Formats: sequence, C-alpha cells, structure tokens
Amino acid sequence: MTSSSKAPIDMPDTPQSPPSQDLISARRVLQIEADAIIELQHSLNGDFVKALDLITDAHGRVVISGMGKSGHIGKKIAATLASTGTPAHFVHPGEASHGDLGMITREDAVLCLSNSGDTKELSDIIAYTRRFDIPLIAIVGKADSTLARRSDVALILPDAPEACSIGLAPTTSTTLTLALGDALAVALLERKGFSADQFHVFHPGGKLGGSLIKVSDLMHTETAVPLIEEAAPMEAVLLEMTDKGFGTVGIIGTGGILAGVITDGDLRRHMGRNLLAMCARDVMTLNPQTINPRALAAEALAQMNSKGKGGITCLLVAEEGTPVGILSVHDCLRAGVM
Repeated sequence: MTSSSKAPIDMPDTPQSPPSQDLISARRVLQIEADAIIELQHSLNGDFVKALDLITDAHGRVVISGMGKSGHIGKKIAATLASTGTPAHFVHPGEASHGDLGMITREDAVLCLSNSGDTKELSDIIAYTRRFDIPLIAIVGKADSTLARRSDVALILPDAPEACSIGLAPTTSTTLTLALGDALAVALLERKGFSADQFHVFHPGGKLGGSLIKVSDLMHTETAVPLIEEAAPMEAVLLEMTDKGFGTVGIIGTGGILAGVITDGDLRRHMGRNLLAMCARDVMTLNPQTINPRALAAEALAQMNSKGKGGITCLLVAEEGTPVGILSVHDCLRAGVM
C-alpha cells in the first residue's frame, strides 16, 4: 500500500482539532458525576458520624443489600469494608426473602442501598431489622422514602441528575453510592487505626501483597544464617559459606555484634595470598550493609540492586547490630516483590 492509499491516522485532541462528539459526551458524564460528588462532600453531616457509630458498636458484621445496580455497588462496598478491617458481606434482597434472612444476626448492622428508597425487594430486610432491633443504615436518594423513614440513620444522596443523556440509567446515583461507601470504609479504617500490616493480612496475593511483605516474612533465620566468629580460620569460613549456600558469611565480633562480612568477592581479592593461613578478620569487609527485619522486602531488594554493578544477591538482617537473619534476592522475587 502506498502512502497515498493509507487510512488517515486519528489525530489527538488539540486546539486545532475540536474534540469529537464521543469525547464531548464522555467529558460531560465525568463532569456531572464529579459535580455530584462535590455536592455529596458538602452535604455530609452528623448522620454520617452516627452511621459510623452504629457500625463500630455492632459486634457482628456489616450486612449490605441492594437490588439491581445498587446490588452490584453493594458487593463492592462489602469487599472494601472487609479488606480494610470491617467484616462485611452482601445479602441479595431476593434471596433474603427465601431463607437468607438467617444470615443477618442481632449482632450485625445492616446497610441498605436504594436510590428510590422504595425498592420493594428490600421490604423483608427492612421489616426483619425492625422486628429484631438490628441497626439499619440507608444510603438513599429520597429523604421521604420508605427506606429513609424506617432506617435508624439515612445518608441522603444529593438530588443530582443521572449522567446519561436520557436521564434514566443509574450512573450518577451509583457513583455517589460507591463514593459514599468508600468514605465509610476509610473513616472506619482510620477510627480503628488499621495498619499496613493488617492490610497485608487480607491482601497476601498479587502485586499489592508483594509490596507489603516485610523482610521478617521472607528472611532465613537461626541455623540457616551463615555466621562465624572473627577469629575462625579461613578453612572454617569456607565450609560455612559452602554449607549455607548464600555465597556470603557474616562475621561475629564482641558481644555477638556483626563485625563484618566475607563474600565470594572478598575470597577472590585475597586469592594467592596464602588464604587458608588467614582468619576471618583478615579477609572480612568491615561495616557490612544490613537491613532491619521490620523493613519492607521491597526496600531490601532496592538496597541489593543499588550496590554497584550488578548489585548484590544477599543481605544480612540485623537488629541493633546483632544478626538475626539473611535475605536473598531470589527470596524476594519468588514472593513477587518487585
């Protein structure tokens, strides 16, 4: 195909080329939803705090329910709460009417989602919470609706237009519900002082899990750590290095403090100088690089990669100068630490 017969290339949106109708539509949707979230932000009041209090005081779980698109949003809110230290699960309102009400206990708090507030499928859950005095929180679009009136706390969404051109498809309303669910989850997280360590417990897999792994989770300890006294003969040093298989050995000085390290590189530098007649202190490199066991494994990996050409493959782990473990680059990579 000649250059004259090639299909035209789409040009980026520039001041010289006005945006297409598709971009205009997309930007309009995002602007409508962004404006609605700002309105929601300013509308929050003491009812939001009351909702947090009800959830905090519950000894069970947060049970979330909603129908249709609200149900999909509810599942995401339940997942976010559960992963940030607030046990939660989703109950489908239709299934609740056919036995799943048994999944809701008097120890729980219930969060119902409905833009109209008159979703008939929620009626049995609402009645059940009222009968057994179970706290009921609503995220709802109508303050005068059945759900809002019968709940203990109603979080009312702003009266913002849906972002679709016909004004019917749940778009702005579901975005607001999702955002408010995130606000509840994060506020609860901060109330409880939920830590990165606790977050990692619920996120052990994938890139996120790898980024939260600590050195202490991966390091080799006790007899697996290659260590030897600084007065030890080099023959013993070589046997220790060979036995532990890390290509390095930590040298222990007075009081069990790490005095130095001997690596394969140190051995090569001293080769031909009657190496076996020396002791560990004669060959060791002073002030070796170490890492704290509470540091993130990603920090250890970065430290290993930063040490000169090609980096180093192992790092001794120490607390206040005392060696407590060893970590290799392969340990980090196997665990998904990047």
